[in-house]
Amino acid sequence: MIRQAIIDQIKARPEPDVLVIGGGINGISVFRELALNGVNVVLADKADYCSGASGALSRMVHGGLRYLENGEFKLVRESLLERDLLLANAPHYVRPLPTTVPIFGVFSGLTSGALRFLRLSRRQGRRGAVLIKLGLSLYDLFTAGRRALPPHAFHGRARTRTLFPDLNPGARASATYYDAWVSRPERLALEMLSEGVAAGGLALNHMSVASNGSGLLLRDGIGGSEISVRPSLVINATGGWIDLTNAAIGTDAPRLIGGTMGSHLIVDNAALYRALDGQMIYYENEDGRICIAFPYLGKVLVGSTDMRIDDPDAAIASPSEQDYILASLAQIFPGIVIAPGDIVFRFAGVRPLPASAAAVTGRIPRDHFCEMIEGKPPVLCMIGGKWTTFRSFGALAADTAMERLDVARTIDTAALPIGGGRDYPTDPARWIADLAAGTGLPKPRIAVLLERYGTSAADLAEGFGPDADIAGHSAAELSHLIAHEQVETLADLLIRRTTIAITGALSLAVITRCLDLLSGARGWTSERTNAERQAFLDLLASRHGLSAETLSRRDQRTTA
Repeated sequence: MIRQAIIDQIKARPEPDVLVIGGGINGISVFRELALNGVNVVLADKADYCSGASGALSRMVHGGLRYLENGEFKLVRESLLERDLLLANAPHYVRPLPTTVPIFGVFSGLTSGALRFLRLSRRQGRRGAVLIKLGLSLYDLFTAGRRALPPHAFHGRARTRTLFPDLNPGARASATYYDAWVSRPERLALEMLSEGVAAGGLALNHMSVASNGSGLLLRDGIGGSEISVRPSLVINATGGWIDLTNAAIGTDAPRLIGGTMGSHLIVDNAALYRALDGQMIYYENEDGRICIAFPYLGKVLVGSTDMRIDDPDAAIASPSEQDYILASLAQIFPGIVIAPGDIVFRFAGVRPLPASAAAVTGRIPRDHFCEMIEGKPPVLCMIGGKWTTFRSFGALAADTAMERLDVARTIDTAALPIGGGRDYPTDPARWIADLAAGTGLPKPRIAVLLERYGTSAADLAEGFGPDADIAGHSAAELSHLIAHEQVETLADLLIRRTTIAITGALSLAVITRCLDLLSGARGWTSERTNAERQAFLDLLASRHGLSAETLSRRDQRTTA
Protein backbone atom coordinates (compact mmCIF):
# COMPACT_ATOMS: atom_id res chain seq x y z
CA MET A 1 0.00 0.00 0.00
CA ILE A 2 1.49 3.33 -1.03
CA ARG A 3 1.91 6.08 1.53
CA GLN A 4 -0.87 8.35 0.30
CA ALA A 5 -3.35 5.48 0.34
CA ILE A 6 -2.55 4.83 4.02
CA ILE A 7 -2.98 8.52 4.83
CA ASP A 8 -6.34 8.54 3.04
CA GLN A 9 -7.50 5.52 5.04
CA ILE A 10 -6.47 7.14 8.33
CA LYS A 11 -8.42 10.26 7.31
CA ALA A 12 -11.44 8.06 6.66
CA ARG A 13 -11.11 6.61 10.20
CA PRO A 14 -10.59 9.74 12.33
CA GLU A 15 -11.91 8.10 15.52
CA PRO A 16 -9.98 4.85 15.94
CA ASP A 17 -10.43 2.76 19.05
CA VAL A 18 -6.69 2.95 19.75
CA LEU A 19 -3.81 5.09 18.55
CA VAL A 20 -0.44 3.45 19.21
CA ILE A 21 2.40 5.98 19.29
CA GLY A 22 5.75 4.32 18.71
CA GLY A 23 6.78 1.77 16.10
CA GLY A 24 9.42 -0.07 18.06
CA ILE A 25 9.11 -3.73 18.93
CA ASN A 26 6.67 -3.15 21.82
CA GLY A 27 4.47 -0.75 19.87
CA ILE A 28 4.34 -3.12 16.91
CA SER A 29 3.61 -6.03 19.25
CA VAL A 30 0.57 -4.36 20.85
CA PHE A 31 -0.56 -3.12 17.40
CA ARG A 32 -0.50 -6.69 16.10
CA GLU A 33 -2.31 -8.02 19.17
CA LEU A 34 -5.09 -5.44 18.85
CA ALA A 35 -5.51 -5.74 15.09
CA LEU A 36 -5.67 -9.54 15.20
CA ASN A 37 -8.44 -9.24 17.79
CA GLY A 38 -10.54 -6.91 15.69
CA VAL A 39 -9.73 -3.58 17.32
CA ASN A 40 -9.72 -0.48 15.10
CA VAL A 41 -6.10 0.53 15.65
CA VAL A 42 -3.69 3.03 14.08
CA LEU A 43 0.07 3.14 14.70
CA ALA A 44 2.31 6.15 14.09
CA ASP A 45 6.04 6.66 14.59
CA LYS A 46 7.84 9.99 14.21
CA ALA A 47 10.81 8.24 12.59
CA ASP A 48 11.11 4.77 11.08
CA TYR A 49 10.04 1.47 12.56
CA CYS A 50 12.63 0.13 15.02
CA SER A 51 14.82 3.19 14.61
CA GLY A 52 15.28 3.58 18.38
CA ALA A 53 16.19 0.99 21.00
CA SER A 54 14.47 -1.81 19.03
CA GLY A 55 17.17 -1.56 16.37
CA ALA A 56 20.04 -1.13 18.82
CA LEU A 57 19.67 -4.25 20.96
CA SER A 58 22.37 -6.76 21.77
CA ARG A 59 20.67 -9.28 19.42
CA MET A 60 20.36 -11.66 22.38
CA VAL A 61 17.09 -13.48 23.06
CA HIS A 62 17.62 -14.51 26.63
CA GLY A 63 16.17 -15.16 30.05
CA GLY A 64 18.42 -12.66 31.79
CA LEU A 65 20.80 -14.70 33.88
CA ARG A 66 22.12 -11.72 35.81
CA TYR A 67 18.61 -10.58 36.78
CA LEU A 68 18.43 -13.51 39.19
CA GLU A 69 20.73 -11.79 41.67
CA ASN A 70 18.34 -8.82 41.65
CA GLY A 71 15.54 -11.18 42.67
CA GLU A 72 13.67 -10.71 39.37
CA PHE A 73 12.59 -14.36 39.20
CA LYS A 74 9.24 -13.63 37.56
CA LEU A 75 10.95 -11.71 34.77
CA VAL A 76 13.47 -14.50 34.17
CA ARG A 77 10.71 -17.15 34.04
CA GLU A 78 8.70 -15.04 31.61
CA SER A 79 11.74 -14.25 29.48
CA LEU A 80 12.73 -17.90 29.22
CA LEU A 81 9.21 -18.81 28.14
CA GLU A 82 9.16 -16.06 25.51
CA ARG A 83 12.61 -17.12 24.32
CA ASP A 84 11.35 -20.65 23.75
CA LEU A 85 8.22 -19.38 22.00
CA LEU A 86 10.36 -17.29 19.65
CA LEU A 87 12.53 -20.30 18.84
CA ALA A 88 9.33 -22.05 17.77
CA ASN A 89 7.47 -19.13 16.15
CA ALA A 90 10.34 -17.36 14.39
CA PRO A 91 12.95 -20.04 13.62
CA HIS A 92 14.11 -18.12 10.54
CA TYR A 93 15.47 -15.30 12.72
CA VAL A 94 15.80 -16.70 16.27
CA ARG A 95 18.24 -19.54 16.85
CA PRO A 96 19.98 -21.26 19.75
CA LEU A 97 23.19 -19.70 21.02
CA PRO A 98 25.63 -21.73 23.13
CA THR A 99 27.02 -19.35 25.74
CA THR A 100 30.12 -19.82 27.85
CA VAL A 101 30.92 -17.99 31.09
CA PRO A 102 34.63 -17.88 32.03
CA ILE A 103 35.11 -18.47 35.76
CA PHE A 104 38.02 -16.95 37.68
CA GLY A 105 37.16 -17.96 41.24
CA VAL A 106 35.21 -20.49 43.30
CA PHE A 107 33.45 -18.77 46.17
CA SER A 108 33.91 -15.15 45.06
CA GLY A 109 30.80 -13.00 44.83
CA LEU A 110 28.75 -14.99 47.34
CA THR A 111 28.79 -12.37 50.08
CA SER A 112 28.38 -9.37 47.81
CA GLY A 113 25.69 -11.19 45.81
CA ALA A 114 23.70 -11.98 48.95
CA LEU A 115 23.99 -8.40 50.18
CA ARG A 116 22.86 -7.05 46.79
CA PHE A 117 19.95 -9.49 46.75
CA LEU A 118 18.91 -8.20 50.20
CA ARG A 119 19.39 -4.58 49.06
CA LEU A 120 22.08 -4.09 51.72
CA SER A 121 24.93 -3.26 49.35
CA ARG A 122 25.60 -1.90 45.88
CA ARG A 123 29.10 -3.38 45.69
CA GLN A 124 29.70 -5.71 42.75
CA GLY A 125 32.05 -8.61 43.33
CA ARG A 126 33.34 -10.99 40.68
CA ARG A 127 31.03 -13.98 40.41
CA GLY A 128 32.69 -17.32 41.20
CA ALA A 129 31.85 -20.92 40.34
CA VAL A 130 29.38 -21.48 43.20
CA LEU A 131 27.33 -18.38 42.38
CA ILE A 132 27.32 -19.16 38.66
CA LYS A 133 26.32 -22.77 39.34
CA LEU A 134 23.40 -21.56 41.45
CA GLY A 135 22.22 -19.19 38.74
CA LEU A 136 22.47 -21.74 35.94
CA SER A 137 20.70 -24.36 38.04
CA LEU A 138 17.78 -21.97 38.48
CA TYR A 139 17.87 -21.26 34.76
CA ASP A 140 17.52 -24.97 34.04
CA LEU A 141 14.86 -25.40 36.71
CA PHE A 142 12.68 -22.70 35.18
CA THR A 143 12.64 -24.56 31.84
CA ALA A 144 12.61 -28.14 33.13
CA GLY A 145 9.06 -28.82 31.96
CA ARG A 146 9.70 -27.92 28.32
CA ARG A 147 13.39 -28.53 27.67
CA ALA A 148 13.76 -26.57 24.41
CA LEU A 149 17.54 -26.21 24.83
CA PRO A 150 20.23 -28.37 26.49
CA PRO A 151 21.00 -27.88 30.20
CA HIS A 152 24.20 -26.22 31.37
CA ALA A 153 27.55 -27.96 31.76
CA PHE A 154 30.69 -27.08 33.74
CA HIS A 155 34.23 -27.44 32.38
CA GLY A 156 37.45 -27.64 34.35
CA ARG A 157 40.59 -25.65 33.60
CA ALA A 158 42.00 -28.15 31.08
CA ARG A 159 38.75 -28.52 29.16
CA THR A 160 38.27 -24.76 29.14
CA ARG A 161 41.74 -24.27 27.65
CA THR A 162 40.94 -26.88 24.99
CA LEU A 163 37.66 -25.25 24.05
CA PHE A 164 38.99 -21.67 24.11
CA PRO A 165 42.79 -21.61 23.81
CA ASP A 166 42.80 -17.81 23.37
CA LEU A 167 40.86 -17.18 26.58
CA ASN A 168 42.54 -15.39 29.48
CA PRO A 169 44.73 -18.13 31.07
CA GLY A 170 43.57 -17.00 34.49
CA ALA A 171 40.22 -18.72 33.91
CA ARG A 172 40.00 -21.59 36.39
CA ALA A 173 36.91 -23.11 34.78
CA SER A 174 33.95 -22.26 32.58
CA ALA A 175 30.26 -23.02 32.28
CA THR A 176 28.28 -23.42 29.07
CA TYR A 177 24.53 -22.93 28.81
CA TYR A 178 22.12 -22.05 26.02
CA ASP A 179 20.16 -18.93 25.20
CA ALA A 180 19.31 -17.60 21.73
CA TRP A 181 20.09 -14.78 19.30
CA VAL A 182 18.11 -12.90 16.67
CA SER A 183 19.69 -12.24 13.29
CA ARG A 184 17.33 -9.57 11.95
CA PRO A 185 15.21 -8.00 14.71
CA GLU A 186 13.96 -5.16 12.50
CA ARG A 187 12.69 -7.59 9.87
CA LEU A 188 10.90 -9.67 12.50
CA ALA A 189 9.15 -6.51 13.68
CA LEU A 190 8.16 -5.64 10.12
CA GLU A 191 6.65 -9.08 9.66
CA MET A 192 4.50 -8.57 12.75
CA LEU A 193 3.53 -5.13 11.50
CA SER A 194 2.44 -6.63 8.19
CA GLU A 195 0.29 -9.17 10.02
CA GLY A 196 -1.39 -6.36 11.95
CA VAL A 197 -2.02 -4.44 8.73
CA ALA A 198 -3.39 -7.55 7.01
CA ALA A 199 -5.83 -7.87 9.93
CA GLY A 200 -7.15 -4.33 9.37
CA GLY A 201 -4.79 -2.08 11.30
CA LEU A 202 -3.21 1.03 9.77
CA ALA A 203 0.43 1.98 10.35
CA LEU A 204 2.69 4.74 9.10
CA ASN A 205 6.28 5.68 9.81
CA HIS A 206 7.71 9.22 9.72
CA MET A 207 4.44 10.45 11.24
CA SER A 208 4.64 12.51 14.44
CA VAL A 209 1.82 13.04 16.94
CA ALA A 210 1.01 16.22 18.89
CA SER A 211 -1.94 17.84 20.61
CA ASN A 212 -3.99 20.38 18.66
CA GLY A 213 -6.20 21.44 21.55
CA SER A 214 -9.32 19.52 20.59
CA GLY A 215 -7.64 16.21 19.84
CA LEU A 216 -4.46 14.84 18.35
CA LEU A 217 -2.75 15.84 15.15
CA LEU A 218 -0.74 13.46 12.98
CA ARG A 219 1.92 15.26 10.93
CA ASP A 220 3.41 13.51 7.91
CA GLY A 221 7.15 14.08 7.98
CA ILE A 222 7.45 13.12 4.31
CA GLY A 223 4.63 14.89 2.49
CA GLY A 224 3.69 17.46 5.11
CA SER A 225 -0.01 16.64 5.38
CA GLU A 226 -1.86 16.74 8.71
CA ILE A 227 -4.63 14.50 10.04
CA SER A 228 -6.82 15.17 13.07
CA VAL A 229 -7.73 12.05 15.02
CA ARG A 230 -9.77 11.44 18.17
CA PRO A 231 -8.92 7.98 19.50
CA SER A 232 -10.78 6.43 22.41
CA LEU A 233 -7.42 5.39 23.89
CA VAL A 234 -3.78 6.20 23.25
CA ILE A 235 -1.01 3.68 23.88
CA ASN A 236 2.33 5.40 24.43
CA ALA A 237 4.92 2.83 23.33
CA THR A 238 7.76 5.23 22.64
CA GLY A 239 10.21 3.68 25.11
CA GLY A 240 12.89 6.17 26.14
CA TRP A 241 10.73 8.95 24.64
CA ILE A 242 7.62 8.23 26.77
CA ASP A 243 7.90 11.38 28.89
CA LEU A 244 8.58 13.54 25.84
CA THR A 245 5.63 12.00 24.03
CA ASN A 246 3.30 12.60 26.97
CA ALA A 247 4.31 16.26 26.94
CA ALA A 248 3.80 16.53 23.17
CA ILE A 249 0.26 15.15 23.30
CA GLY A 250 -0.70 17.23 26.34
CA THR A 251 -0.85 14.41 28.88
CA ASP A 252 -0.32 15.47 32.48
CA ALA A 253 1.90 12.69 33.80
CA PRO A 254 4.79 12.35 36.23
CA ARG A 255 8.24 11.33 35.04
CA LEU A 256 8.04 7.67 34.13
CA ILE A 257 11.29 6.83 32.34
CA GLY A 258 14.90 6.80 33.51
CA GLY A 259 16.65 5.13 30.61
CA THR A 260 20.21 3.90 30.32
CA MET A 261 22.30 3.78 27.16
CA GLY A 262 23.97 0.66 25.83
CA SER A 263 26.56 0.73 23.05
CA HIS A 264 27.78 -2.12 20.85
CA LEU A 265 30.49 -2.69 18.26
CA ILE A 266 30.55 -4.89 15.17
CA VAL A 267 34.08 -6.22 14.73
CA ASP A 268 35.61 -7.80 11.63
CA ASN A 269 38.57 -9.70 13.08
CA ALA A 270 39.30 -13.24 11.93
CA ALA A 271 41.23 -14.21 15.06
CA LEU A 272 38.42 -13.13 17.36
CA TYR A 273 35.81 -14.85 15.20
CA ARG A 274 37.76 -18.12 15.32
CA ALA A 275 38.39 -17.81 19.05
CA LEU A 276 34.66 -17.73 19.78
CA ASP A 277 34.13 -21.00 17.90
CA GLY A 278 30.44 -20.31 17.28
CA GLN A 279 29.67 -19.45 20.91
CA MET A 280 28.95 -16.34 22.90
CA ILE A 281 31.38 -15.45 25.67
CA TYR A 282 29.45 -13.89 28.55
CA TYR A 283 31.96 -12.23 30.83
CA GLU A 284 32.48 -9.60 33.53
CA ASN A 285 34.46 -6.44 33.12
CA GLU A 286 36.57 -5.23 36.04
CA ASP A 287 33.77 -2.87 37.14
CA GLY A 288 31.30 -5.75 37.37
CA ARG A 289 29.46 -4.87 34.16
CA ILE A 290 28.39 -7.93 32.15
CA CYS A 291 29.79 -7.90 28.61
CA ILE A 292 29.22 -10.15 25.60
CA ALA A 293 30.96 -11.21 22.41
CA PHE A 294 29.43 -13.57 19.86
CA PRO A 295 29.52 -14.34 16.12
CA TYR A 296 26.99 -12.25 14.23
CA LEU A 297 26.43 -12.68 10.47
CA GLY A 298 30.09 -13.32 9.76
CA LYS A 299 31.39 -10.64 12.12
CA VAL A 300 31.54 -10.37 15.94
CA LEU A 301 29.13 -8.34 18.04
CA VAL A 302 30.71 -6.96 21.23
CA GLY A 303 29.08 -4.93 24.01
CA SER A 304 27.82 -3.37 26.10
CA THR A 305 27.78 -0.25 28.25
CA ASP A 306 25.11 0.84 30.74
CA MET A 307 25.05 4.61 31.30
CA ARG A 308 22.25 6.88 32.44
CA ILE A 309 20.97 9.25 29.78
CA ASP A 310 18.36 12.00 29.95
CA ASP A 311 17.94 12.76 26.24
CA PRO A 312 17.24 9.60 24.20
CA ASP A 313 18.07 11.44 20.97
CA ALA A 314 21.62 11.90 22.28
CA ALA A 315 22.31 8.16 22.45
CA ILE A 316 25.52 7.79 20.45
CA ALA A 317 28.22 5.14 20.67
CA SER A 318 31.10 7.47 21.36
CA PRO A 319 34.83 6.78 20.89
CA SER A 320 35.22 6.58 24.69
CA GLU A 321 32.58 3.85 24.89
CA GLN A 322 34.31 2.04 22.06
CA ASP A 323 37.51 2.18 24.08
CA TYR A 324 35.70 0.82 27.15
CA ILE A 325 34.28 -2.13 25.21
CA LEU A 326 37.61 -2.96 23.58
CA ALA A 327 39.41 -2.74 26.92
CA SER A 328 36.95 -5.21 28.43
CA LEU A 329 37.46 -7.55 25.47
CA ALA A 330 41.24 -7.35 25.90
CA GLN A 331 40.84 -8.61 29.46
CA ILE A 332 39.16 -11.80 28.28
CA PHE A 333 41.16 -12.36 25.06
CA PRO A 334 44.51 -10.71 25.89
CA GLY A 335 46.34 -12.07 22.87
CA ILE A 336 43.92 -10.76 20.25
CA VAL A 337 44.48 -7.20 19.06
CA ILE A 338 41.55 -5.29 17.62
CA ALA A 339 42.72 -2.57 15.23
CA PRO A 340 40.62 0.59 14.70
CA GLY A 341 39.89 -0.53 11.14
CA ASP A 342 38.34 -3.76 12.47
CA ILE A 343 35.36 -1.80 13.81
CA VAL A 344 32.93 -1.85 10.87
CA PHE A 345 29.88 -0.43 12.66
CA ARG A 346 28.87 0.83 16.09
CA PHE A 347 25.48 1.65 17.53
CA ALA A 348 23.76 2.71 20.73
CA GLY A 349 20.24 2.61 22.10
CA VAL A 350 18.33 3.59 25.23
CA ARG A 351 16.89 0.92 27.48
CA PRO A 352 13.38 2.18 28.42
CA LEU A 353 13.75 1.51 32.14
CA PRO A 354 11.39 2.96 34.75
CA ALA A 355 12.44 6.11 36.56
CA SER A 356 14.60 5.04 39.49
CA ALA A 357 16.79 6.54 42.19
CA ALA A 358 19.06 3.47 42.16
CA ALA A 359 22.69 4.52 42.38
CA VAL A 360 23.84 1.60 40.22
CA THR A 361 22.20 1.18 36.81
CA GLY A 362 22.37 -2.61 37.08
CA ARG A 363 19.95 -2.43 40.03
CA ILE A 364 17.17 -0.75 38.03
CA PRO A 365 14.38 -3.31 37.45
CA ARG A 366 14.21 -4.74 33.91
CA ASP A 367 10.57 -5.86 34.19
CA HIS A 368 7.70 -4.22 32.31
CA PHE A 369 4.34 -2.81 33.32
CA CYS A 370 1.57 -0.52 32.08
CA GLU A 371 0.57 2.80 33.62
CA MET A 372 -2.82 4.33 32.75
CA ILE A 373 -2.92 8.14 32.71
CA GLU A 374 -6.52 9.31 32.79
CA GLY A 375 -7.50 12.15 30.51
CA LYS A 376 -9.16 12.94 27.21
CA PRO A 377 -8.12 10.61 25.76
CA PRO A 378 -6.67 8.30 28.42
CA VAL A 379 -3.07 7.26 27.75
CA LEU A 380 -1.71 3.80 28.49
CA CYS A 381 2.08 3.96 28.90
CA MET A 382 4.19 0.84 28.27
CA ILE A 383 7.11 1.17 30.69
CA GLY A 384 10.24 -0.93 30.84
CA GLY A 385 10.63 -4.24 29.10
CA LYS A 386 13.35 -6.07 27.22
CA TRP A 387 13.31 -7.17 23.60
CA THR A 388 12.83 -10.86 24.45
CA THR A 389 9.49 -10.21 26.17
CA PHE A 390 7.91 -8.01 23.49
CA ARG A 391 5.10 -10.49 22.79
CA SER A 392 4.00 -10.92 26.40
CA PHE A 393 4.33 -7.17 27.03
CA GLY A 394 2.25 -6.43 23.93
CA ALA A 395 -0.36 -8.95 25.06
CA LEU A 396 -0.49 -7.34 28.52
CA ALA A 397 -1.02 -3.88 27.05
CA ALA A 398 -3.58 -5.17 24.54
CA ASP A 399 -5.55 -6.96 27.26
CA THR A 400 -5.58 -3.77 29.34
CA ALA A 401 -6.79 -1.78 26.33
CA MET A 402 -9.42 -4.34 25.31
CA GLU A 403 -10.78 -4.49 28.85
CA ARG A 404 -11.14 -0.72 28.73
CA LEU A 405 -12.87 -0.93 25.34
CA ASP A 406 -15.02 -3.93 26.38
CA VAL A 407 -13.58 -6.10 23.60
CA ALA A 408 -13.06 -9.84 24.13
CA ARG A 409 -9.83 -11.52 23.02
CA THR A 410 -10.36 -14.06 20.24
CA ILE A 411 -6.78 -14.80 19.17
CA ASP A 412 -3.84 -15.77 21.39
CA THR A 413 -0.44 -15.13 19.82
CA ALA A 414 1.61 -17.40 22.11
CA ALA A 415 1.76 -20.21 19.56
CA LEU A 416 1.25 -18.08 16.44
CA PRO A 417 4.12 -18.27 13.92
CA ILE A 418 5.57 -14.97 12.77
CA GLY A 419 5.97 -14.16 9.06
CA GLY A 420 8.54 -16.35 7.37
CA GLY A 421 8.63 -18.64 10.40
CA ARG A 422 5.33 -20.13 9.24
CA ASP A 423 5.74 -23.70 7.93
CA TYR A 424 9.49 -23.44 8.44
CA PRO A 425 11.13 -26.63 7.14
CA THR A 426 12.59 -29.22 9.48
CA ASP A 427 15.03 -29.97 6.66
CA PRO A 428 16.17 -26.56 5.29
CA ALA A 429 18.61 -28.18 2.84
CA ARG A 430 15.79 -30.12 1.18
CA TRP A 431 13.59 -27.01 1.07
CA ILE A 432 16.40 -25.04 -0.55
CA ALA A 433 17.04 -27.75 -3.13
CA ASP A 434 13.35 -27.99 -4.05
CA LEU A 435 12.95 -24.22 -4.46
CA ALA A 436 16.17 -23.99 -6.45
CA ALA A 437 14.88 -26.68 -8.77
CA GLY A 438 11.53 -24.93 -9.14
CA THR A 439 12.95 -21.46 -9.81
CA GLY A 440 16.21 -22.28 -11.57
CA LEU A 441 18.12 -20.16 -9.05
CA PRO A 442 21.39 -21.39 -7.48
CA LYS A 443 21.11 -23.11 -4.11
CA PRO A 444 23.40 -20.57 -2.39
CA ARG A 445 21.10 -17.73 -3.48
CA ILE A 446 18.04 -19.58 -2.15
CA ALA A 447 19.85 -20.28 1.13
CA VAL A 448 20.57 -16.57 1.58
CA LEU A 449 16.95 -15.64 0.86
CA LEU A 450 15.71 -18.25 3.35
CA GLU A 451 17.91 -16.63 6.01
CA ARG A 452 16.60 -13.16 5.14
CA TYR A 453 12.91 -13.87 4.64
CA GLY A 454 12.19 -17.35 5.97
CA THR A 455 9.58 -19.31 4.04
CA SER A 456 8.34 -16.07 2.45
CA ALA A 457 11.33 -16.55 0.15
CA ALA A 458 9.24 -19.10 -1.77
CA ASP A 459 7.09 -16.26 -3.11
CA LEU A 460 9.93 -13.79 -3.55
CA ALA A 461 12.91 -15.70 -4.92
CA GLU A 462 12.00 -15.85 -8.61
CA GLY A 463 11.22 -12.12 -8.73
CA PHE A 464 14.45 -11.25 -6.94
CA GLY A 465 16.50 -13.24 -9.42
CA PRO A 466 20.02 -14.68 -9.24
CA ASP A 467 21.97 -11.43 -9.19
CA ALA A 468 23.30 -10.13 -5.88
CA ASP A 469 25.73 -7.44 -6.94
CA ILE A 470 24.61 -4.69 -4.52
CA ALA A 471 26.18 -5.80 -1.23
CA GLY A 472 24.72 -9.27 -1.68
CA HIS A 473 21.32 -8.02 -2.87
CA SER A 474 19.78 -7.70 -6.30
CA ALA A 475 18.30 -4.46 -7.60
CA ALA A 476 14.95 -6.24 -7.84
CA GLU A 477 15.17 -7.28 -4.18
CA LEU A 478 15.96 -3.77 -2.96
CA SER A 479 13.30 -2.27 -5.21
CA HIS A 480 10.75 -4.64 -3.69
CA LEU A 481 11.65 -3.48 -0.19
CA ILE A 482 11.35 0.15 -1.26
CA ALA A 483 7.96 -0.44 -2.87
CA HIS A 484 6.37 -2.59 -0.18
CA GLU A 485 7.95 -1.72 3.18
CA GLN A 486 7.49 2.05 3.57
CA VAL A 487 11.12 2.88 2.82
CA GLU A 488 11.46 6.67 2.81
CA THR A 489 15.17 7.21 3.53
CA LEU A 490 18.49 5.51 2.89
CA ALA A 491 18.71 4.67 6.60
CA ASP A 492 15.35 2.89 6.39
CA LEU A 493 16.72 0.69 3.63
CA LEU A 494 20.37 0.16 4.52
CA ILE A 495 20.20 0.06 8.33
CA ARG A 496 16.78 -1.45 9.07
CA ARG A 497 15.28 -3.27 6.04
CA THR A 498 18.60 -4.95 5.35
CA THR A 499 21.79 -5.77 7.26
CA ILE A 500 24.03 -4.04 4.70
CA ALA A 501 25.24 -1.36 7.13
CA ILE A 502 25.62 -3.42 10.29
CA THR A 503 27.65 -6.15 8.59
CA GLY A 504 30.17 -3.71 7.13
CA ALA A 505 29.05 -4.16 3.51
CA LEU A 506 28.23 -0.47 3.11
CA SER A 507 30.36 1.70 0.82
CA LEU A 508 29.98 4.87 -1.21
CA ALA A 509 29.27 2.83 -4.34
CA VAL A 510 26.55 0.84 -2.55
CA ILE A 511 25.01 4.06 -1.25
CA THR A 512 24.97 5.52 -4.76
CA ARG A 513 23.28 2.50 -6.30
CA CYS A 514 20.66 2.29 -3.55
CA LEU A 515 20.01 6.01 -3.73
CA ASP A 516 19.40 5.68 -7.48
CA LEU A 517 16.76 3.04 -6.78
CA LEU A 518 15.12 5.03 -3.98
CA SER A 519 15.11 8.39 -5.74
CA GLY A 520 13.76 6.81 -8.90
CA ALA A 521 10.95 5.10 -7.02
CA ARG A 522 10.03 8.30 -5.18
CA GLY A 523 10.46 10.68 -8.10
CA TRP A 524 12.93 12.91 -6.26
CA THR A 525 14.60 15.93 -7.78
CA SER A 526 18.39 16.07 -7.94
CA GLU A 527 18.35 18.53 -5.02
CA ARG A 528 16.27 16.16 -2.88
CA THR A 529 18.49 13.23 -3.87
CA ASN A 530 21.68 15.07 -2.95
CA ALA A 531 20.18 16.19 0.36
CA GLU A 532 19.28 12.59 1.23
CA ARG A 533 22.78 11.41 0.41
CA GLN A 534 24.35 14.05 2.65
CA ALA A 535 21.90 13.42 5.49
CA PHE A 536 22.74 9.71 5.43
CA LEU A 537 26.48 10.33 5.37
CA ASP A 538 26.11 12.70 8.33
CA LEU A 539 24.13 10.05 10.22
CA LEU A 540 26.76 7.39 9.58
CA ALA A 541 29.56 9.66 10.73
CA SER A 542 27.86 10.99 13.86
CA ARG A 543 26.16 7.83 15.14
CA HIS A 544 27.90 4.82 13.63
CA GLY A 545 31.56 5.75 13.37
CA LEU A 546 31.64 5.63 9.58
CA SER A 547 33.25 8.52 7.73
CA ALA A 548 33.00 9.10 3.99
CA GLU A 549 36.72 8.31 3.81
CA THR A 550 36.14 4.90 5.42
CA LEU A 551 33.32 4.14 3.00
CA SER A 552 35.51 5.20 0.08
CA ARG A 553 38.35 2.91 1.22
CA ARG A 554 35.93 -0.02 1.17
CA ASP A 555 35.25 0.69 -2.50
CA GLN A 556 38.99 0.77 -3.18
CA ARG A 557 39.45 -2.63 -1.51
CA THR A 558 36.60 -4.06 -3.57
CA THR A 559 38.07 -2.90 -6.88
CA ALA A 560 41.69 -3.68 -6.01
